[in-house]
Amino acid sequence: MSWKRTLRTPSSERFLAFLEGPSGVPAEAAAVDLHYLPSGHVAGTVILLEGFGWTEEDVPALLRSLDEDFLPDVDLEKGSLSYTVVMGHVVASYEAAKEER
Repeated sequence: MSWKRTLRTPSSERFLAFLEGPSGVPAEAAAVDLHYLPSGHVAGTVILLEGFGWTEEDVPALLRSLDEDFLPDVDLEKGSLSYTVVMGHVVASYEAAKEER
């Protein structure tokens, strides 16, 4: 699994996890949004994308990988990090567009 940071603000980050897809090419397998709270706690939402055979047993390794690579100051065992994990699929991507006149 490899990670790519796709968004960073002073109080949040978004990461994509890539795994080898059916065609052998790395594909987006999970998305993680992290929110850095004033208390020092980090709250995350993990979206496991369908089609990669994710099971509940896979989740701890995924979270450990992200924690070890990007979150050195917080961790689940200390209680300074929490996640909500959901399974889903991408319906569409939307972006703001300038209206033409």
